[in-house]
Amino acid sequence: MKKIILTFLSCGAILGSSYAQNQRYIDEVFTNVTVDNNIVYGANLSVIGASQGVPYIPTGTNGVAALEFDLYQPDGDTETERPLVIVLHTGTFAPIIYNGNPTGMRQDLATTAICQSYAKRGYVVANLEYRLGWNPGAATQAEKGASLMKAVYRAIQDTKSAVRFFRQDYENNGNTYGIDTSRIILSGQGSGGWVALGYATVDKYAEITLPKFLSVDPVTGITTALIDTTEIGDWDGYGGIYNMVNTPGYSNDVHMVCSMGGGMGDLSWLEAGEVPMCAVHCPTDPVAIYTSGNVSVPSAGLITTEISGSYDVMAKANLLGNNDVLAPVNAGNDPYTIAAQAASGIANGMNDFGGTTIGAPVDNVFPYITGNPGESSPWDLWDATFVEGVAQSLGFAAGTGTQIAADGLLTNPNMGPTKSAAYIDSTLGYFCRRIVRATNLDGLNGMEELETATTLKLYPNPTSNNLRIVVKDELILSVNIYAMNGTEVYSLKKIDQNSIELNNLNLKAGIYHCTVELDSQKITKKIVIQ
Repeated sequence: MKKIILTFLSCGAILGSSYAQNQRYIDEVFTNVTVDNNIVYGANLSVIGASQGVPYIPTGTNGVAALEFDLYQPDGDTETERPLVIVLHTGTFAPIIYNGNPTGMRQDLATTAICQSYAKRGYVVANLEYRLGWNPGAATQAEKGASLMKAVYRAIQDTKSAVRFFRQDYENNGNTYGIDTSRIILSGQGSGGWVALGYATVDKYAEITLPKFLSVDPVTGITTALIDTTEIGDWDGYGGIYNMVNTPGYSNDVHMVCSMGGGMGDLSWLEAGEVPMCAVHCPTDPVAIYTSGNVSVPSAGLITTEISGSYDVMAKANLLGNNDVLAPVNAGNDPYTIAAQAASGIANGMNDFGGTTIGAPVDNVFPYITGNPGESSPWDLWDATFVEGVAQSLGFAAGTGTQIAADGLLTNPNMGPTKSAAYIDSTLGYFCRRIVRATNLDGLNGMEELETATTLKLYPNPTSNNLRIVVKDELILSVNIYAMNGTEVYSLKKIDQNSIELNNLNLKAGIYHCTVELDSQKITKKIVIQ
C-alpha cells in the first residue's frame, strides 16, 4: 500500500490516505518518463510585436511562429495505443515577464511536473505551445477585452491544429506516438483551462457574436464583431487572411476536458451532447471567478464581464447530462472524490472573490479551500533565480524578475515543491478517475470486464430479480448497479461480509454493470436482467 498526500479542506491541511493502487491510467505505475522536446506540429502568424502588443505581422519569416510540443511517454511501456493528454500551460496569454507572472510557458515547473505525472500513469502527453499575445495596455477596456478574446480564440485554433496533427500521424505515418485517437483529453491550467473549455464548446458563429462580443463605434454607431473570421479564421483554424491553416481534413474531436482554474467566455456556449468535463478551482481565485462575474488582471484591471467559472460550468454540464457518464465515480469513495465532496460542502455558503454566494455542492468540481485569501493556483511552482535569468535574457533588469517572482506569492502563499506536488497529486488523482470513466478505460461503458486476481462470482447471470455475490478471502463493502448510460439504479453499502444476496431488484430488462467494492479494489462485471 502506498501512502498518498491529498490536499484537503481549509487552512491547507493535508490528509494522508492509504488505498490499493497500481491501476494504470489512475495511479503512477511507471517509474521513469521519456521526453522528446520541440516537436513541430504547425506554424502560424505571430501577434507579438516589439511591445508585446496586438498588431499582426502578416508578412516575412519573422512573423511566422513555429508551433511545438514536448512529448512525454512512460519509459518501458509495451502498449502501442494509449490515451493522449494534451496539456495547456498557464500564463494569461502573454510571455513570461511581460505577463507580470513568474509562469507562462510550457517549461514551467508545475506544467512539466503535471506532464510527468500523467505519463507515469500510462498516458502519452503532449505539452503544447500555443500562440500568445494580447494587449493589456490598450487604451480602453473594450480594446483590452477584444485583445484577450482573440488570444483565447487563437489558442483554440492552435490546439485544434495539434489534434489534427496527431490524427494525421495516426492515419498516414503509422502512429509514431503510439496513441489511441478515440481517447484524446485536454488538460489546461489557468489560461490553458479557458482554452480547453472554449475548445469543447465554441462551435457556432453565433457564439462568438453574442452582444457582449460586439463593438459599437461611439461616433458612427456601427457594430462590429470582436472576432472577424475573415481576418483570423474560424474556430477550427480554417480561413482568414491572417491565418495559416495546419493539417486540414482531419477530425478535431476530443473526448474529455479537465480544467485547473479555467473559465468560459459565456455559459450559453455549453450545450447538451458536448464532451464530459471536470475541474479543480480555488473559490478565492481573483482572476478566474469561481461562479460567474468579471475577469480582472492585476496589471490591466477589469478586462471583461459575465464569464463563468468552474462551479457554474460544471453545474450546467451536469444538468445537461453531459457528465452523466461520471456518475459512478462521483458515487464512489476514493479519497479524492471524498475530499472534493467534503470541500464542496464547506464552500456552500462562502462568497467567491466577486462576492457571489456559492450554492450547494456540485459534482465534478473540486474546490481547493486553502485558507489563503486570494489563492489562485496553489499547484504553481517557480524558481526566483530562473525568473531573474529570463528577465535579463529579455533585456530587463534582474530586479524585475525578482519582483515578479515575489508578486506571484500574493496569489500563491507558501509556494514550494511540497505544496505544488500535493496539489498536483490531488488534481490528477481527481481527474484521472474521471478520464478513465469518460473514455471507457475501465470497461464500464462497454462489454468488457476488469481483469482481477480476486475470485468474485455473481450468479445467476442472466437473472430476473435476484443476484448473489460471493468473494473469496475479502469482504464486500458495497454494491452499486449502473445502467448503460451511467445512471445508478441500485446501491447497498456497509455490507462487510464475503457474500450477499440481492433480492427484489426490480430492474427493467437490459444490460447493467455491477460494481463491487472490496477491501483492496473495485471490480465491475456485466449483468443481464431478463
